Amino acid sequence: MQAVSERTDGQLIAIDGKVLRSSYNRDECQSAIHMVSDFAAVNGVVLGQFKTDAKSNEITAIPELLNALDLKGCLVSVDAMGCQTEIATTIINKGGDYLLAVKGNQHKLHDAIKSKLKQ
Repeated sequence: MQAVSERTDGQLIAIDGKVLRSSYNRDECQSAIHMVSDFAAVNGVVLGQFKTDAKSNEITAIPELLNALDLKGCLVSVDAMGCQTEIATTIINKGGDYLLAVKGNQHKLHDAIKSKLKQ
């Protein structure tokens, strides 16, 4: 990995879950494959991936991906599903910064952010 990846200050590591197209097996009633990946945006390289049983299991896969990375000086972006205290704490403890998406269905957090933006 070090041969194809150059470390840069403030590097963006994007973490996201995806469903693999055409991975549903109708004959065996197997659901589609869900993957969570971390992607080094500057280098265009996937740093790690975990297969999960379902979309909801992204929350448990993200900390495993984070623990496998050196996050010092990196900005880690995670969608609203990954907006969890444990995930943010892991990123900070590993020396990184985070950019977490917040949706309206996270009422208390969403309202707290909106009130801060109005100040």
